[in-house]
Amino acid sequence: MWVSASLSPPNSSVFYYAGGMRCVICRHEDTKVVDSRTAEDGAAIRRRRECPHCLHRFTTFERMDEVPLMVTKTLGGREPFERAKLISGVKAASKGRPIDDDAINALADSVEEELRNMGGGDVPSTKVGLAVLERLRALDEVAYMRFASVYKNFDAAEDFQREAALLDKSPVS
Repeated sequence: MWVSASLSPPNSSVFYYAGGMRCVICRHEDTKVVDSRTAEDGAAIRRRRECPHCLHRFTTFERMDEVPLMVTKTLGGREPFERAKLISGVKAASKGRPIDDDAINALADSVEEELRNMGGGDVPSTKVGLAVLERLRALDEVAYMRFASVYKNFDAAEDFQREAALLDKSPVS
């Protein structure tokens, strides 16, 4: 709970945090915020603090604590989302294709952002695969077919033909 400092004039930007930040030197219970501003392009808040007991000044950063993204597998298991695993799969599908690492990283960023925006922390693995397929299709059709063959468990030439026909019919978004 934030409360206005008793020694500060009204409407002052100096506050005490009741029950929170200890001084890093003397371990005094309360410190006052002397300055507060955004940092890291708005991803954090930098606070300059001062201990009223020993007058030591120090800096703290406040960052968003992200909820870990969990992937629910088709057989019921759960595991943390691994961006490196997604990138590895896309790199394997695009091996020998004119797709650079920046494009693959942008694809991974886009997929992860979409999954986080779905809300909650649990995402079905099917959503992950479909999100990758959607982006790969727009990036490179050969890489799309390779990824689809693994993701959709192709086991016959007809599977490739059916997917190629679907690829030709539906417009790229």
